[in-house]
Amino acid sequence: MDYQKEGKAVIQIEQAAISQLESRINDIFSKACRLILNSHGRLIVMGIGKSGHIGNKIAATFASTGTPAFFVHPAEAVHGDLGMITKEDIVLLISYSGSTPELMALIDPVTHIGAKIISMTGKPSSPLATTAHIHLDVSVSQEACPLGLAPTASTTAALVMGDALAVAVLKARGFTAEQFGMIHPGGTLGRRLSVKIENLMVAGDQVPQVLISATFSEALTEIQQKKLGMTTVIHPDHTLAGIFTDGDIRRALVQGMLDLKTPIQDLISKNPKTLGPHDQAIGAINLMETYKITSLVITDSDQKVLGVLHMHHLLSSGLI
Repeated sequence: MDYQKEGKAVIQIEQAAISQLESRINDIFSKACRLILNSHGRLIVMGIGKSGHIGNKIAATFASTGTPAFFVHPAEAVHGDLGMITKEDIVLLISYSGSTPELMALIDPVTHIGAKIISMTGKPSSPLATTAHIHLDVSVSQEACPLGLAPTASTTAALVMGDALAVAVLKARGFTAEQFGMIHPGGTLGRRLSVKIENLMVAGDQVPQVLISATFSEALTEIQQKKLGMTTVIHPDHTLAGIFTDGDIRRALVQGMLDLKTPIQDLISKNPKTLGPHDQAIGAINLMETYKITSLVITDSDQKVLGVLHMHHLLSSGLI
């Protein structure tokens, strides 16, 4: 058995299934997005078997990105959980065959309640597709399962369509990283989104800084005393002129410029990366990773230095 060959074949089949979805991101898809966005209720997702597992994930994605949503098992729905549904809600029914009995049994009760129905099936002519207010086609050419029985490519297609809906609605809603952080307070991700830089940075006398008129010797002393591997360099009005780092020292050494009396303004890195004190920690992490730097100068709107955030502060806080 060539396991690698078989594994790659599965990936190729599922990639083809996803590619086929692109042409179905059309006016009907937009209509579904608008229906969800403009709803004053919740998105309630239902499915059974593998479709149920996919539906659970789709509901969770919507809920975590600003659209109140939850999953209801069809078997529980017909035994009382239909009471969770109101006429303001949108019900998303997922069934590849489009004729799953447990879901078909919900059409009349949900319609009677007054909730709108979106169906997601692989059979556009199926009962579930034709009775729903909006139908999303997630049909695939073949399953990755060689028997054509185990849902594989079809569940991938349904999941991707769900993600497409959720992200399109997220953007239309104007959902922000701050809002994401509000509903993800647990774990490292939540803390990255909720913790502000002002809660992590050094400020006041702990900030390494020298005037633009300082010498290399004075800057070196400041770096040694504050132990952040850098110093800010400021104008007399406390606005930022630049920074001088361990890296700048190495570059000056290579260039033969390490005279202790050299004006620091000849050695500094101008226009360093800065953030504000009320910015999120995740923004600082992204900036440091993108530019391969270990410290950021924190300034106010007038570019006056308020503090310094070092990679060590993020590490010690457990954010990275």
